[in-house]
Amino acid sequence: MKKFIIFIFSALVIAAIVLVYFFFISSDRRSNGTTFVIPFIRNAEAHQDWAVEALSTCNDAPFIMPTHGLIGYLWNDSFKIDHRHQGIDIFAGTDIGITPVYAAYDGYLSRQSDWKSTLIIRIPSDPLEPGHQIWTYYTHMADPDGSSLIAADFPPGTSEVFVKAGTLLGYQGDYSGDPINPVGVHLHFSIIKDSGTGKYLNELEITNTLDPSPYLGLPLNKNDRPTFPIKCLTTAK
Repeated sequence: MKKFIIFIFSALVIAAIVLVYFFFISSDRRSNGTTFVIPFIRNAEAHQDWAVEALSTCNDAPFIMPTHGLIGYLWNDSFKIDHRHQGIDIFAGTDIGITPVYAAYDGYLSRQSDWKSTLIIRIPSDPLEPGHQIWTYYTHMADPDGSSLIAADFPPGTSEVFVKAGTLLGYQGDYSGDPINPVGVHLHFSIIKDSGTGKYLNELEITNTLDPSPYLGLPLNKNDRPTFPIKCLTTAK
């Protein structure tokens, strides 16, 4: 009898572990953009219902959508141990140099002299926290060899040029810094905190960035486990 009770108890424990495992696997799949990114890249035309529209707004958010495509990876996504994604990745499903990238909000644009694929825009007053300065960051706008796809209006060394929301910044590319291993064609977009001295913090650290969800009116925080594809009814701005 004692052996039978131990057997039943062990079976119940194993069953509970299996149920919990499959619950979290299923939930993770619902919140995992990878399952959408690959088919979208391979055949974007067949999956345009997964894409967000450039220059659109969602739920009266202050920012406009900076480009067209599938939102594949989110803020706080994890690709490797001790690394959390600092922004969102929007995949065009096109070749490089085709899909435009636009300023998400009014601000002052700069491009460091050695930046091949990157721009940053200073927003003097955060629309969600007036009086606080923030920065919007746009990258991967170059081909695998580093030939820039940034608009000619913003050459290397550009500093503090005022741009309106919707200004053309360039085009999606796949620059990774390694010509042999380019990333998929997409825009990486993030919102960076100010240092408190009028400079932007290091974008490579997630603690230096802000959850973009309230700025774009979409569930863009991986911790919230949103269901993919992520999009909403949009209104042109």
